Amino acid sequence: MWQNFKNGFIKENPVFGLYLGMCSSLAISTSLNNAIGMGACVTLVLIASNVIVSAIRKITPDEIRIPVYIVVIASLVTIVEMVVHAFMPDLYTSLGVFLGLIVVNCIILGRAEAFASKNGVVSSAIDGLGMGLGYTFALLLISVVREFLTTAGLSFVNPFDPTQVIFSFTIEALEPYTISLFSASVGAFLTFACFAALFAVLRERSNKKEAK
Repeated sequence: MWQNFKNGFIKENPVFGLYLGMCSSLAISTSLNNAIGMGACVTLVLIASNVIVSAIRKITPDEIRIPVYIVVIASLVTIVEMVVHAFMPDLYTSLGVFLGLIVVNCIILGRAEAFASKNGVVSSAIDGLGMGLGYTFALLLISVVREFLTTAGLSFVNPFDPTQVIFSFTIEALEPYTISLFSASVGAFLTFACFAALFAVLRERSNKKEAK
């Protein structure tokens, strides 16, 4: 059970291992706030959808299981989107259309079909949590690199109160050397490629250790 949770971080990391959810990962990973906000939303939807799919798996006909899963996911995403819009309007604006597009995120439907539809509720909830945190972890890595190289600093504000800065720092000595390229899509792809290569090496070493 807990092995599935751990796999979401390295071996089966949704972004760097399975290469799923890359569209939103690259588009919104320009700041820590966006990364944490999107990661939290995806994690909540993953856990809830896995639990519901697992709970109804025995009464869902195989012929219509995919449409049923999509309806469940779409309903959950709509609820999350409405909550974010109501209580975190700045985050809602920053994430834009990608918040609604969680519905078509391959990670969520993929885990519903590959895991939740074949396992119990508790195992499915843990799997959703592991995959969601793995996705958030990937977003954080990309966003930290991109934000730091673009601004020579990092900042994070309270998503419920944008006027409250939780932490913020800038290394003034590095400000003249910032690289604006990393705020664009090219920078996102370069950052992703470096981390994907690093995770591939880590997976290979892990597999060799297990083989021994």
